[in-house]
Amino acid sequence: MRVGYGWDSHEFKRGVPLRIGGVGIAHPKGLAGHSDGDVLLHALTDALLGALAAGDIGSYFPPSDAQWKGANSALFVQAAMGQVRREGYSVANVDSTLILAAPKIGPHAARIQGRIAQLLDVDPTAVGVKAKTPEGLGTDNAAIAHVVVLLVKKAGKRSRKIAVAEVVPQPVIDSVAEKLVESVAEPTPSRKPAKSLAASGASTRPKPARRR
Repeated sequence: MRVGYGWDSHEFKRGVPLRIGGVGIAHPKGLAGHSDGDVLLHALTDALLGALAAGDIGSYFPPSDAQWKGANSALFVQAAMGQVRREGYSVANVDSTLILAAPKIGPHAARIQGRIAQLLDVDPTAVGVKAKTPEGLGTDNAAIAHVVVLLVKKAGKRSRKIAVAEVVPQPVIDSVAEKLVESVAEPTPSRKPAKSLAASGASTRPKPARRR
């Protein structure tokens, strides 16, 4: 298994649509950025790449490249997931924390959770989405995201058999083994050989027929 951590921040700006976690949120300000400014998906992309020791989001989608201007950040997550799969891994779970003064994330958390689960091909219960206010940090005009992701190696047929064997309780294994040993050790009852006619004293010659 491998663990990845990602962090990102974007400043709020008027006239920009707000997207967080792949979800559009109604708000007077959005997050400025070269792409759509989705701070949570950017941190998630970095976490996925970091778990593979494969660089960061800027290495693949540099802000100097015009093709990523206004791009949907879901594309970045999908590209990182492609690399995760090529390396033979899948996502076990992800946990995230957003730090921002507004808007409140609670009413949107379920939608964000569902969208991220879809991008990572996991159940929504494997996606944690939390939000905190930046008390005393002086970052009221920015949104900050922290993400941790756990990757696990995809199991082949042999690995699945080993995994199943590992979950069988040892007492059950011992009991089955004892029964097998007992069945092998028990002697098979032998049949008594049939006595031959000679051994029994009976004559093998035919009796002469009586004359009438």
